[in-house]
Amino acid sequence: MNFLSLYPTWLIVLFVVLIIFMLVLDLWVFNKNSHKVSNKEALVFSCVWISLAMAFSLLIWWQSGAEKFSEFQAAYWIEKSLSVDNLFVFILVFWYFKISKEYQHKVLFYWIIWAIIFRAIFIFAWVEIIKKTYIDTDIFWLLSSSIHFNPIMALFWIFLVYAWIKSWWEQDEDEEKDLSKSFAFKLTKKFFKTTHKFDGSKFFTIENWVKLATPLLVALVVIEITDLVFAVDSIPAIFGVSTDPFILYTSNIFAILWLRSLYFLLANSIWYFSKLHYGLAFILSFIWIKMIIAPFVHISTNLSLAIIAVVLIWTMVWSILSNKKEQK
Repeated sequence: MNFLSLYPTWLIVLFVVLIIFMLVLDLWVFNKNSHKVSNKEALVFSCVWISLAMAFSLLIWWQSGAEKFSEFQAAYWIEKSLSVDNLFVFILVFWYFKISKEYQHKVLFYWIIWAIIFRAIFIFAWVEIIKKTYIDTDIFWLLSSSIHFNPIMALFWIFLVYAWIKSWWEQDEDEEKDLSKSFAFKLTKKFFKTTHKFDGSKFFTIENWVKLATPLLVALVVIEITDLVFAVDSIPAIFGVSTDPFILYTSNIFAILWLRSLYFLLANSIWYFSKLHYGLAFILSFIWIKMIIAPFVHISTNLSLAIIAVVLIWTMVWSILSNKKEQK
């Protein structure tokens, strides 16, 4: 692929080795035995993943310049902000299936493994499709010359409009959702014989000589399928700041790896994100406009990154102040 020639082999190998090493270290060293992840442990891993992402982005800056660094940062924070919705889903799924806190880490670990695989398929496939679907057109008859137009990016634009509407009108409370009526839950029940009983941290158990899926596996499948739906929203958004598959994939993976630690850290403080959907709606609106005017006006990645950072900070401050006011 073309992107391989843009980056040194050692940088690509470093990314792969780093992710594998950290996941092995996480599962077979720090979490060899199932246990409740403390806030201290979650904070340490959050700092580790943020530091690794920032260090890797500096390597990209050193190798490929400030523009690629800015693209990585913008894609990273967009993916992170849009993925926070997953936190609400995790909390809801674990509550619904009564997954104890000591087993939640194992479910999220295997979610990460599948997310790494599916994100690679999504991003690299879409990049190749986009490359092959550019056309020169004069559909904008007011212009004196034709423009480089891509129907796939136009499709992404439609997805962003849908995501914008959903984010803006999203309700603050999700507790009333019935997961038994969801597509993910029905699909799981169709392919697996299940039991309501737990067997420690096992995904399968044996009852009356029959192999049954425990609530841990059902919760994992529901989370995986739901994550694919979220990816349909978030991936078009990051294509609004870059079409470099290496930048998009590495920033995406670092973002979702931090998300797992962030879940444990903020599961009891989710009110920090009570106004997040307004910030997400603004960010999606900005990317939507950026994609529309791209053939005519170029908005630099640095400016995009600055806008995203300001909106996220403003949303967090607004959430904190709003909830303190409500508590009083």
